[in-house]
Amino acid sequence: MRPAVWPTIAVTCLAFESRIAAGPGVAVLHGHIPNLRTALDNAIARGCSGIISFGIAGGLAPDLAPGDWVVASGVVAPNKRYPTDRDWARRLLKELGTAIHADIAGVDDAVAEPVGKRWLRDATASVAVDMESHIAAEAAEAHGLPFAACRVIIDPAHRSLPPATLVDLRPDGTPDILAILRSVIGQPSQLPELLRVAADARAAQVALRTGRRRLGPGLSFPGFHPTVTPRTVEAARDHERAVVFGPAE
Repeated sequence: MRPAVWPTIAVTCLAFESRIAAGPGVAVLHGHIPNLRTALDNAIARGCSGIISFGIAGGLAPDLAPGDWVVASGVVAPNKRYPTDRDWARRLLKELGTAIHADIAGVDDAVAEPVGKRWLRDATASVAVDMESHIAAEAAEAHGLPFAACRVIIDPAHRSLPPATLVDLRPDGTPDILAILRSVIGQPSQLPELLRVAADARAAQVALRTGRRRLGPGLSFPGFHPTVTPRTVEAARDHERAVVFGPAE
């Protein structure tokens, strides 16, 4: 594989995922934008070496706990399975050390209840689920680009997500605190569950930051080379600055 001139595009959802993913050789798109597919097409048109889905995921396998890493062998969408790039997945597994290598399910709506998680696990043979990987995989295939996905478990398979965690995010991918407070005031019995989710989120964020440091420049893209020529490096940096965190709302 030739050295990568253009950055890896990391597809995330939440603002904190985007901040963690950002770094040398990486342009970041967060999934909480009006049309992620269109934004991906526009970002790819500027120049792209590969696409990776990066961030947190819901657990489907009962043995996965908050903070566990999953490197996708493939992403299972409602009507299709997208395999990941083998070389890239191999490098991710090597750098992360203890990650599980298995399929991830991609869905359009959150899976909040254990019964739904069990059904999805049985239907897709996947160990985790998120709402961006299938979109990123589809774009990579359409443009003939290498694709990878690595995600950290945040909510385990046996746990339900309380209503406050399902409120819409703000346009910048950050939690809508007022909406969360209104949900808790309207249904205070969810508070203990919400505190457990907060503890799970802390574990996931620690794992995400630790793993991100291990993955290094380009998020371990196999052909990444941090210095090709001054001209191409500056062009790639311009691209990163243009893409990070998605278009302005």
